Amino acid sequence: MAGGSGSELLSRIATGDGHGENSSYFEGWKAYDMNPFDLDHNRDGVIQMGLAENQLSLDLIEEWSMSHPEASICTPQGASQFRRIANFQDYHGLPEFREAMAKFMGQVRGGKVTFDPDRVVMCGGATGAQDTLAFCLADPGDAYLVPTPYYAAFDRDCCWRSGIKLLPIECHSSNGFALTEDALVQAYEGARAQGVRVKGVLITNPSNPLGTVLSRSTLAMLAEFATARRVHLICDEIYAGSVFAKPDFVSIAEVVAERGGDVPGGCNRDLVHIAYSLSKDFGLPGFRVGVIYSYNDAVVSCARKMSSFGLVSSQTQFFLARMLSDGEFMARFLAESARRLARRHERFTSGLREVGITCLEGNAGLFSWMDLRGMLRDRTPEAELELWRVIIHEVKLNVSPGTSFHCGEPGWFRVCHANMDDETLEVALERIHSFVREHHQRQRQQQQKAKAKRWAARGPLHLSLPRRGAAAASHLALSSPLALMSPQSPMVR
Repeated sequence: MAGGSGSELLSRIATGDGHGENSSYFEGWKAYDMNPFDLDHNRDGVIQMGLAENQLSLDLIEEWSMSHPEASICTPQGASQFRRIANFQDYHGLPEFREAMAKFMGQVRGGKVTFDPDRVVMCGGATGAQDTLAFCLADPGDAYLVPTPYYAAFDRDCCWRSGIKLLPIECHSSNGFALTEDALVQAYEGARAQGVRVKGVLITNPSNPLGTVLSRSTLAMLAEFATARRVHLICDEIYAGSVFAKPDFVSIAEVVAERGGDVPGGCNRDLVHIAYSLSKDFGLPGFRVGVIYSYNDAVVSCARKMSSFGLVSSQTQFFLARMLSDGEFMARFLAESARRLARRHERFTSGLREVGITCLEGNAGLFSWMDLRGMLRDRTPEAELELWRVIIHEVKLNVSPGTSFHCGEPGWFRVCHANMDDETLEVALERIHSFVREHHQRQRQQQQKAKAKRWAARGPLHLSLPRRGAAAASHLALSSPLALMSPQSPMVR
């Protein structure tokens, strides 16, 4: 075989950096992979807090699986379906799977909206869903507008193969990183001024990495904006079933149901598309189940053809069709999962408060948006990455820096805490406590040294007195209480 890297034999996309593997978001994962923490065998390792994965309620799914062997074609109870399922390859998906998914999507949204099984398109996870939507909705060089901070891997999912751009809608901590219409319009007009064609607005609701939900009024504003400017509204609702506190989650589907007709302030439903997955709410990323739900017939048709490149295994569809159809179990699962997520969120955030660290107030997701701005040597992205590397390599926690989420304010970090058991969480909190206390101690020492240095720079103090007779007069003057009073004092007069 000839020498050389062989990169000249590959496409520009294949050899480019579009995957984002060299970003800090993935760099932390590599540190974990090289030295993974284990309670029994490697307590000195790196604890994985950069992976948004729900491991808190997998026992419920395990129990359901054990009590429903007929849901698997690899058991005596389900073997009668083996031939049908093993030979099924229609990219429309199993009818019972699409019906169960549509039913569950309505259930997880509180039964406030219904979904049409014929609009459910299968994909290989939410990554596949976003990649497919980008292919359907935009051409290379076109852009989506995305509120910051946003999910780090969107740069890969939406852009790597499609060639589109993501342009930020700048949001700020002063209002909890809330999306405003002014910021949206400014980003849109800025893109147009640069000659970039905006084809869509991409949002995550609930937000990753903020762990917050969008209000009904914000969603209505987005729908009106998209309708007025004829751009798509892509709503990633992958954490819809991971809301554990008020306010309630509002799906864009509710806005479509309310405003989808020909009414003032209405919403053009042809421009609205939802991405969903079972990876987060159920903790089943290995099943690679993603869904596109579009109100646009042409998008459904194109996406369904594209799904040939990322079909969900028919065996997985068969199992999930039965589990998702069990409405009683689903209701129990969602309620218990929310309870466990709330408890975990409270334990983590209260543990941080013990050492003076706060997080953005959140009510959803598998993570917290942690504020370490006070620990930066200065408010720059470089200082944030410097602190992050200390946390990765010395504290040995893989957290994700805000810069990897395109946050414009250095010092914020996403910390995942639903992907571990209680004991591992306590180890992580103990490490954070030690790190923060040592940091504060170093700060005090540095302040004391700086103070001593300032005093030293002033030089020694000298007392200068007048000579001979003047000295005696001065002594008498200083020894008299009257000398310390103002000339206007009644006692002096």
